[in-house]
Amino acid sequence: MSEPGATGGRLEGRIALITGASRGIGAAVAKRFAEEGARLVLTARTPGALEEIDDEIQKITGEPATLVPLDLTDFDAIDQMGAAIFERFKKLDILVGNAGQLGTLSPMGHLKPEVWAGVMDVNLTANWRLIRSMDPLLKASDAGRAMFVSSAVGRKARAYWGAYAVSKAALEMMALIYAAEVEKTNVRVNLINPGATRTAMRAKAFPGEDPNTLHTPESITGTFVELAEASCTRNGELLVA
Repeated sequence: MSEPGATGGRLEGRIALITGASRGIGAAVAKRFAEEGARLVLTARTPGALEEIDDEIQKITGEPATLVPLDLTDFDAIDQMGAAIFERFKKLDILVGNAGQLGTLSPMGHLKPEVWAGVMDVNLTANWRLIRSMDPLLKASDAGRAMFVSSAVGRKARAYWGAYAVSKAALEMMALIYAAEVEKTNVRVNLINPGATRTAMRAKAFPGEDPNTLHTPESITGTFVELAEASCTRNGELLVA
């Protein structure tokens, strides 16, 4: 771990926005990015949980992160966040679309409409709104990097995974289209499949699973750093962490 105020990390001075940053993969990536020297904008629904992560960030960097308590289904608030990032930083170097919602695992015909809509809002539409708001800021960077967290169920049909699997399949197509659109710019866009990771969402999906058999969120952060670096040339790829 870097000493507070240490310099020379792989993301030194780069502005990074991470959604779902209060726990699990998002929190682990936030701490790793801090160790690599990034300046962080962290968003999640719960202010208290964000403040707890910020306490850990400050132990690493000696400086607070920019905290944005935000429900990503408040789409207008995403635009307001983009405007605030522009006012403060004039650009965004790294976007990590990590926030996700599992919904209910059940037969497709049994899903309640509000569950379907909620999963699509968080996993798909919120990420589109992030692209819409942050694209000009990423293009203002000398090396804008965007990455979105997907899942194996977005590529292989699996019974009962309904809304979650459909949302991840759609997220992947959206990200790949965006990657194709920015091919001739300084922006690079990729997807990450974290695999079986020890998170609260995983525990909800597989309640009988021994969490000690899974890799930790901290162990997969290297893939995020790789895709966030200015030197990264990958675009339109899906990496398994």
